[in-house]
Amino acid sequence: MAEEKLTIRQIARLAGVSRSTVSRVINDYPNVSPETREQVRKVVAETGFHPDPIARSLSSRRAGIIGLVIPLAIQSLFEDPFFPRLMQGISKGCNSHDYTLSLFLLHTLEEEARLYPRISRSQLLDGVIVTATQGGDPLILQLLANQIPFVVHGRHEDPRVSFVEVDNVTGAYTAATHLIRLGRRRIALITGPSGSLAAEDRKRGYLNALQERRVRVDESLIIRGDFTETSGYEEMKRLLPHEPDAVFVASDSMALGALRALREARKRVPDEVAVVGFDDIPQAATANPSLTTIRQPIQRTGVLAVEMLIDILENGGDPPRRIILPTELVIRSSCGSQLVD
Repeated sequence: MAEEKLTIRQIARLAGVSRSTVSRVINDYPNVSPETREQVRKVVAETGFHPDPIARSLSSRRAGIIGLVIPLAIQSLFEDPFFPRLMQGISKGCNSHDYTLSLFLLHTLEEEARLYPRISRSQLLDGVIVTATQGGDPLILQLLANQIPFVVHGRHEDPRVSFVEVDNVTGAYTAATHLIRLGRRRIALITGPSGSLAAEDRKRGYLNALQERRVRVDESLIIRGDFTETSGYEEMKRLLPHEPDAVFVASDSMALGALRALREARKRVPDEVAVVGFDDIPQAATANPSLTTIRQPIQRTGVLAVEMLIDILENGGDPPRRIILPTELVIRSSCGSQLVD
């Protein structure tokens, strides 16, 4: 005789709680007391219960699929170590909550325009995570207009948008302040592309630090890259004639390019030019010299973006959610650690 398959209703009866409480515990949602959560998990473990994803999908009218939209050329995606780490975090979040991840890579504005109706008419996506957005991105307006549940990875200025971000302003302020305390005064900035709110926030933190410490802001030392290693290399070469004694680079990928340009120019790091990056990708620790950087929890932001989207699916999008995570200065050889106040 076939073994009878347990249901959530039976688990709820055995645990002495409601079906909705069992569902919240299984899906690791908040608003369940530790004692109740432990009781439900004990019953689940003792019975060997496994929820039926098909039945759960039918009962909730959800497909169990989350879309990840990256409006970048695929070449940039796989050149920058940031995005694979972010995708690992998002994938981990989806796996933890029994969601499937569907990836949308966009190369052109035309492709982005064709994506709108695919998402808005699709019954196969429960919600969307959008990353690498630019200011005024029309995709965000379309998602809002079509009332599609979504979360942005990165700060967004529209008050209706939920997002997960790190504190870019404070992180950049910390980086520039550290260089100032090391006695550097001609501190250059290689920031990100125009339209990137992360790039603008990192520039603002850099400027705040210089102005607070009364270090002259020299516009010839402020230059834009595009977050790629190649742009860091090219922009560092453009900065060299202006003789900076330090440079804050708004991404580790660009900082690796800047280090390469400094080596070719026979500039000693950190003796002649100190370098600080932003991200703490794995290559930062193995660079030559190892890269001082601002660590941001890349994978953690991906997990939180998934959890925020699931919360919106469960409880609605109002009010919008905002999570801003702290960063951390990681001191390595590219700037040294001895401080001078």
